[in-house]
Amino acid sequence: MIFNNIYAGKTVLVTGCAGFKGSWLSFWLKRLGAKVVGYSLLPDTAERLYEVLGLSQLLDDVLIADIRDSEKLESFFHKHDPEIVFHLAAQPIVRLSYLEPLETYETNVIGTLKVLEAARKTSSVKSFVNVTTDKCYENKEKQEGYREDEPMGGYDMYSSSKGCSELLTSSYRRSFLSEGHPFALASARAGNVIGGGDWAKDRLIPDCIKAFAAGETVFIRNPLATRPWQHVLEPLAGYLRLGQKLLEKGAQYAQGYNFGPEPNKSIKVCAVAQKVAEIWGSGKVEVGKADGLHEATLLQLDIEKAERELGVRPVYTAEEAIIKTTQWYKTFYERQTDIITYTQSQIDEFIQTAQAKKIEWSI
Repeated sequence: MIFNNIYAGKTVLVTGCAGFKGSWLSFWLKRLGAKVVGYSLLPDTAERLYEVLGLSQLLDDVLIADIRDSEKLESFFHKHDPEIVFHLAAQPIVRLSYLEPLETYETNVIGTLKVLEAARKTSSVKSFVNVTTDKCYENKEKQEGYREDEPMGGYDMYSSSKGCSELLTSSYRRSFLSEGHPFALASARAGNVIGGGDWAKDRLIPDCIKAFAAGETVFIRNPLATRPWQHVLEPLAGYLRLGQKLLEKGAQYAQGYNFGPEPNKSIKVCAVAQKVAEIWGSGKVEVGKADGLHEATLLQLDIEKAERELGVRPVYTAEEAIIKTTQWYKTFYERQTDIITYTQSQIDEFIQTAQAKKIEWSI
């Protein structure tokens, strides 16, 4: 009965279903009894969680296409008449945004607008969650966590594109969804998300795992930077809870929400890399040469609103998240057990731990 059993039998459309978070979300939604249809490009990596979990067969329908293609997108919406939409499709890599600023903005801003328009033209849609990032805020590297009502910004092109996506969400809601609104629209902002099955470039734990699996040294650029590390199931629980509340209560929850770890629980990059090496059982970590691209050294979220209004709070500590993540990769690379079964067991364990802690969404 988690999430009030709201997803059982519902048609849910997930954009970005082939990405890291999108794959975990789609897999979990199927376990919740939803009819899941996905619209996504395939990640440009040698390994893909989407394929590891067999989602092309597990999901009810998948279209491999670009969200910037309005004709295909709107046709897919009309084909399936979803009740709930989780929008995760994006250009998600900060460092890539320096190399491809135009594609980053076209995908993260114009692409989001096209998904919103497809939803507005589909009368079945009642709940829409736009997934952005903690980096959408104007980061002044302060010790306190950012609250949902603080200014949007972003130093790099990725972060600013997500800030624009947040402004777009707010403007779209006020322009088209206030009176006689066809659906309730909210945004979800999460911190640095880790978990098994992420093979993207320029992300700390994937870089560590790829190096250690090959017997190589991992070089880290910014060892003293701190990040709000959280296991991928943490924000997904927040997204699912938010989707539930939008469906049940509509405009009451049509706002922005932060999902992250407990305040002041961030861990330095160097400590994370060393912890991964320890759990992996081998691996050498060294400080590499910085390439001059800007990277934030401190960023934290205030998560009090999500806890107060949605009953969402952290299940795992950052250290537990690192352990769960590294164990998933060890299981995958060492073929210790069937990885689909192991992924299912990690979701079950997460839910059981949340229930033991009496976290509201889980009971």
